[in-house]
Amino acid sequence: VQLVESGGGLVQPGGSLRLSCAASGFTFSSYAMSWHRRAPGKERELVARISSAADSTNYADSVKGRFTISRDNAKNTVYLQMSSLKPEDTGVYYCNAYYGSWNDYWGQGTQVTVSS
Repeated sequence: VQLVESGGGLVQPGGSLRLSCAASGFTFSSYAMSWHRRAPGKERELVARISSAADSTNYADSVKGRFTISRDNAKNTVYLQMSSLKPEDTGVYYCNAYYGSWNDYWGQGTQVTVSS
């Protein structure tokens, strides 16, 4: 099983980034996918989640209206479009695949830094 995040980097406040997570080694279309982040000195938190069929999404209150999660089951990839970025969005962003407690996988993370 592999989850490989990409797309992180340094961006100015108000800017945008799109994160990608390429999955392999499991039946991607059966798994709920989510993005989490760990800000410096804080616990990891859920940012956004999308159901296996992409018919349901939910977001942390802090990112509603600014971030959009999506997935392409044909490409085994989940995305996080981030807009109107704020310094408090800085952190390491992790991709997660979940299908029950025995099938819970994490990527290695990608750094997002929002700073002028």
